[in-house]
Amino acid sequence: LAERYQDNVDVRQYWVSEKLDGVRAHWDGKQLRFRSGNIVHAPDWFIAVLPPQPLDGELWIGRGTFERLSGIVRRASPDNAEWRQVRYMIFELPGAAGTFSERAEAMRQIARQANVPWLREIEQFPAVDRNSLQKRFKEVVKAGGEGLMLHRAHALYETGRSDTLLKMKP
Repeated sequence: LAERYQDNVDVRQYWVSEKLDGVRAHWDGKQLRFRSGNIVHAPDWFIAVLPPQPLDGELWIGRGTFERLSGIVRRASPDNAEWRQVRYMIFELPGAAGTFSERAEAMRQIARQANVPWLREIEQFPAVDRNSLQKRFKEVVKAGGEGLMLHRAHALYETGRSDTLLKMKP
C-alpha cells in the first residue's frame, strides 16, 4: 500500500520504477493468486518456472492494454496463445529479508535464472534529484504510462501503508 508522493521527500533515498497498469498477482510459492485471493488460472508452463519463494507483481502486456489483459488472465480456462503475450512483472519479495536494494537485486537474479520472457523484474532506477524525477514522470505519462513508484532503498519489507513506498500519479 503506497502513500502519495509529496514534494518534500528526499528522492535520493529511493529507487524509482514505472507504475504498471496491470493485474496484481501474488505467487505464494505454489499458487498464483489475484489480490482477492482467487486463483489465477495461468497455463502450467507459465507457472512452472516460478520459484518456491513468494513474489508480488503485476500481470502485464503493455501500456494501454488493461482491458485486453484482464480478459486474458481472468478466464477459467487459459488460452495458451493469449498467455504468451502476458508477463509477470515482479516488484517485491514478500517477507524476504534485507533492504529493498538487496531484494531488487534478488528479483533480478530470479528473473535471470528463470530465463523466460514472461518472468521479469520491474526495472528500478535511482532517483538522482527532484528535477530528473519530474522529467522521468512526464516522459512516462506522455508515453501512456500510469506514473511512477518510489521505493525507499534501505527499507526492510513491511506490510500495510507506509512512506517506504510512494506512488506518483497525475
